[in-house]
Amino acid sequence: MKSPLGDTVVAFPGRKPNQVGFERDELQRILELYGRMVAAGEWRDYAMDFTKDAAVFAAFRRAAERPQARVEKRPSLRNKQGMWALFGEHGQILKRGHELAGVLAPMERRLLKSIGD
Repeated sequence: MKSPLGDTVVAFPGRKPNQVGFERDELQRILELYGRMVAAGEWRDYAMDFTKDAAVFAAFRRAAERPQARVEKRPSLRNKQGMWALFGEHGQILKRGHELAGVLAPMERRLLKSIGD
């Protein structure tokens, strides 16, 4: 739903939004990487989850498996280690940061490696 104030939904004054979401440019960046990983044969499916604390994008090699990669946006960590985190298949934190591009860098390198092979 597009609000008259732009691309983000604004809560009533004095109320916090009840869920965290991706902004349009953030989602576009994530889906662009996802599309290239699909073309390289690395990923085949994805899922998104939006809660009051975090927005999560998970990419799967097969739908029945655990996610091969998971990108989380947690605004509550913005002033600490950064609101972005990249998790690996076994739940290990691969990268944290304040900028989405830096957090996606390990996946970009993996894509370049798989294309080069």
